[in-house]
Amino acid sequence: MSRAGAPLSLSRKLYDEVIAHCQRESPKEACGILAGKDELIEQVYPMTNVDASPIGYSMDPREQLRLEKTMRQAGQSLLGIYHSHTASEAYPSSVDVSLAISPEISYVLVSLKDRTHPAICSYRIDGPTITREDVQVQG
Repeated sequence: MSRAGAPLSLSRKLYDEVIAHCQRESPKEACGILAGKDELIEQVYPMTNVDASPIGYSMDPREQLRLEKTMRQAGQSLLGIYHSHTASEAYPSSVDVSLAISPEISYVLVSLKDRTHPAICSYRIDGPTITREDVQVQG
């Protein structure tokens, strides 16, 4: 059930939730989980950046465990991880690439370099290979 080759698709509401979370956390990087069923993103889960840093993020492990339980109970799967870049483009850094956990999920980056026009880009990361995927906003 891989979306490989398919665009990342989410509703306008969820898209706006991701942008709003990233803007709220600025100048620190924001991070979160995109979850859903049948490869359809249906929920945004903002997470705590325990690094509280403008140049990196780490999700709270206890919060991740609680979220895994919540997602399992809802029949949801991890479909993507998002985080913001507060002063650079929406492209995976070398650290982002080294932390990628699976080529099956989307890595969504939100650039706040231009705060009035945030940019969202999504990628698949497979080892050193970075492949951009289209983002479709529904509605």
